[in-house]
Formats: sequence, structure tokens, C-alpha cells
Amino acid sequence: MENMENVLMQKYEFGKMLGQGNFAKVYHARNLESGQNISVKVIDKEKVLKVGLIDQTKREISVMRMVRHPNIIQLYEVMATKNKIYFAMEYAKGGELFDRVVKGRLKEDIARKYFQQLILAVDFCHSRCVYHRDLKPENLLLDEYGNLKVTDFGLSVHQSCTHLDGLLHTTCGTPAYVAPEVISRRGYDGAKSDIWSCGVVLFVLLTGQLPFKDSNIMQLYKKISRAEYKCPSSLPPDVRKLLKRILDPNPITRISMKKVMENSWFKEGLGTHSDHTDVTMEKIMENSLFKEGLDLHSGHVDVTPYIDPKKHELTKVSSFNAFDIISLSTRFDLSGLFVENDEKDEVKFTSLKPALDIISKMEEIASSLKMEVGMNKGGLLKFKKASESRNSLLLIDVEIFEITSCFHLVEVKKSGGDAFDYREMMKNDIKPALQGIVSCGMRSK
Repeated sequence: MENMENVLMQKYEFGKMLGQGNFAKVYHARNLESGQNISVKVIDKEKVLKVGLIDQTKREISVMRMVRHPNIIQLYEVMATKNKIYFAMEYAKGGELFDRVVKGRLKEDIARKYFQQLILAVDFCHSRCVYHRDLKPENLLLDEYGNLKVTDFGLSVHQSCTHLDGLLHTTCGTPAYVAPEVISRRGYDGAKSDIWSCGVVLFVLLTGQLPFKDSNIMQLYKKISRAEYKCPSSLPPDVRKLLKRILDPNPITRISMKKVMENSWFKEGLGTHSDHTDVTMEKIMENSLFKEGLDLHSGHVDVTPYIDPKKHELTKVSSFNAFDIISLSTRFDLSGLFVENDEKDEVKFTSLKPALDIISKMEEIASSLKMEVGMNKGGLLKFKKASESRNSLLLIDVEIFEITSCFHLVEVKKSGGDAFDYREMMKNDIKPALQGIVSCGMRSK
């Protein structure tokens, strides 16, 4: 490997390169302690910073920690050095499903099996409010037993990233697999667009060719928007009917994931494949996250969103991941990994108090400061007050993350207004008032 030791963090021994993209390379590796085969995605930090893909990288980490499923490539841990970011992931020995399809169409039973596993994996993502947005055979791997594994969550997004209209607006994906509403740029439902892509994958598996193809990209988009494709007469009628319902250019009338799984052709031979159980959250490390000497394997820590039993709202988690936890350690401060300047002021602290007590305390503080208090649909507390030194509004956001049932991490961040006013208020009013619920010293950024 160029400019890289053969052993990473004294734990993983590198082997041959499995593939590469513009900003990352993927290697086969072996866990020296257990002998387990894994793959390691090596991301060039400088390149990612240069093109502004930091948020996308952070989002990929957060999403992969949320979607633990037998048919999804598992993220074991995340590590970082000065120049590189490393994803230690499950190794799929069978390679890309694309390599099988490129040789020709698959037998109906085999194609159905892969489609079933794809649908089960994507449905699980949707149950976690995660949308993949780049489903295609190149992003579907096979393990040594021939089971499908969804990978590459680089373009994935959490529902909390939707606009006020409840839709996603970023045009992304691979042209031949993208849904017509994504191309239209009028906003789209992430779940419905994923279903469309699954339909294109099914067509490719059964026929060995794309339903929509044209050398002219605009002509290709026209065919997609009108769902202009020819289904081979050799395909069984029930398959053709299912494809027609999936490849419906109208997302409103397009078949839902639930209806796909109720389809008789889909269910045939499914057997135990549908009996996937949710994977429980990994146990938190016994040592405190904030003790001196925390090692980088704390990337294993999962952060689950806090659910307010009163408001039944979900605190958004798209901007929070293992790197944020690691950065709280004084010995391994990785805050510089994703922060290029000091534009944002924020404070993090932990508390052993119940979440409702934390919320009540924050509301009490806001009231004493004569600040307006609100909560968005994502469960984010928002404080607002007219700036004393300038003709503007001071906006403060408060997020609560549940590490365990009795251990919360709280982030207080200025989202708008004058930085001086925020710092003065934090120093003189908010921090002193919070001392009763803080279990570990506050850390500012």
C-alpha cells in the first residue's frame, strides 16, 4: 500500500485493494486478534475537506450505525489519523452483484432471492427513517454464502434532513436507476424513490439489461419520466405486473414497500428470510467516555435519538456520530477533523438526570432570560431572543442524545445571532444555571 503501513492501529493487517473512488480506497484486511476477514475503507481527509464532503462523510457514519441488519454491510468501527479516516467494515467475499449480472440475466428464483433480501434491507432502512438514494447492483455485495449485502451509504440521508415540505430536494444517484421525481427537482419522498431504484434492480436481475437506456442523458431522463420501457414477454405475468406497479412514474400511486412485501410473487420461497430480528444496540464501554486514555475503538459507541414521551418527537441525529463522542476525550481530540473555523459556538456536557428534567431545566433558564421557547418537528429545542447589542435575533439550539437510559449528552449551540451576546449569556447565565444537572465538565468548541 502506498504511503501506508501494512498494519493499522496495531489491529488490522492490510491485504490487496478491492476498489477505489475519487476520495477513498477499499482494502481487504484481517483482524490480527481474531483472524476475521474485514474490509477497510480509507478516506483521504484532505481531499474530502477540499471538496466540502465532510458533512456527507459524517452522515454516512451516523447512518451506518443506525442500520444494523443481516442484509446490510456492517460498520465495525471508525478510526482516524492526521491525514486519513478509516471505516472497518464487514467483508463480502462474493464481491459485487453487478459482476454476476454483467454475465447475463439470472434465473428467476435466484433473482427473486436477491430482490427479497434487497427489499428487506431497504425496508429496514426506511423503518429507521434512512433513505439510501443510490441503490444499484454495484452497491449490492454478496457474502461467502451468497447472501446480498447493501453497501455504500455515501448518498444516504436521514428523514430529519427533509425540507419544510417534508420532501428531499438534493438531486443525486445514478442516472439509469434514479426515480423520475428526483430528476424533476420538485422534491421527492426518499422511500418512494428507493422503491423505484429497487424496481430497476429487479428488472436488471431478470433481464440482464437496463429498462431505461440512451446515450443522450436528456433522452434517458425523458424515458424515465414517462416510464418508457419494454418488458420481455418471457417474464411471468405476475412479475411484469409487479414491475409495472414499482416503475410507476407517479410516486403517489407507486406501490408501497408494504404492498411489495405482500405481493404473491415476492413472497414465494421467502421462508425464513422475512424473519429478520432487529439488532440490539451494542453495550456502551465500561469506562467513562470522558476518561483520560479513551482509545479510538470508542467508535463502536452507538448514539440513539432521544424520544420525548410527552411530545413523541424524535431528536434528529444526522449531525452526530462517533467522532463527536471521541472529540470529547482530552487525549484524542479529533474536533479538528471536521471543524475548519470557529463560525459555530457550541457547548457539550453530559448529565445523569432524566431527559425530561434536562428539558425542564433548559426551559426554566430560557424563561428567566425572557427567551421564547419552541420545539421543531424533529424534537430540537429552539430558544430565541432579540440581541441586546445589535438589531438581530439570538438563536440557540439544544439537542439531547440518549447514550444509555440514565446517561445523556446535551449540545447547546448558537444557530444565529451575535457571537459576543451568545458567549456572554453562556458564561454569565446559562453555564452557572446548569451546574445542577451537569455530571461532566462542559466542553466548548
